[in-house]
Amino acid sequence: MAPVVNPSQRVLLVWQGQVDPEAMRQLAEQLRETVGSAGYVAVENAERLHMAGHPGSSFDVALSGWLGDPPPQHSEQLLDQLLQLLRPGGQLQLRDVRGAAVGRQLLLAGYTGSSGSGDGVTANKPDFEVGSSAPLRLPQAAPSPAAAAVWTLSSSDALDDDLELVDEDELLDEQDRQKPDPASLRVCGTTGKRKACKDCSCGLAEELDAGKQPATKSVTSSCGSCFLGDAFRCASCPYLGMPAFKSGEKVQLSQRQLNADA
Repeated sequence: MAPVVNPSQRVLLVWQGQVDPEAMRQLAEQLRETVGSAGYVAVENAERLHMAGHPGSSFDVALSGWLGDPPPQHSEQLLDQLLQLLRPGGQLQLRDVRGAAVGRQLLLAGYTGSSGSGDGVTANKPDFEVGSSAPLRLPQAAPSPAAAAVWTLSSSDALDDDLELVDEDELLDEQDRQKPDPASLRVCGTTGKRKACKDCSCGLAEELDAGKQPATKSVTSSCGSCFLGDAFRCASCPYLGMPAFKSGEKVQLSQRQLNADA
């Protein structure tokens, strides 16, 4: 198996280890004759390839390991450098002591289409530049004409003085404008609801049964311990949930207790 190149191609010939200088010269001359004056052949030492200064994507074919026996084992670093120097779609032709087993390493390095026989293996750089990107074009459903018409205001609509608008004053009737009677807002002191609790002692149950408007009613403690706090109050105590207070004084909540917790 011998390296294959075509006229007008740019070829990179890479060697490493101990090689015969005469064999290197002969192979380079054969390559130059094949590519002709329109092509180009560069010969580089693998260990100094990064110092050669070749621009990326500048070679059509890269040849490596074709000089010396047995062939060398290619490192990941060298395969990566050769990939950078090949143009998109360019071909790598190498001889490796591992033979076709090097195909897995070529795949991990970014090459495609690895194939070979014996110790000769070929692979290609993908048809796009390494590190390139392209936007994804996802199909989008066109809006239905009916939906578009709902949100479209034509110029004739904007200038039409006869365009009927909703009168906001008609949204409220006279009943909505009337303020509620404060007496009707009375709620149970225990449950906080308009409905009286089971053991109502604040007078709301009697007033609701009689069909009267609830009125404020003074509460007299039956146990005499309501002012001490919830620990001393029964389940139906009208002061349940209120802070402790001095006997005989009016219960008042502090400004801090009136404010909601942050």
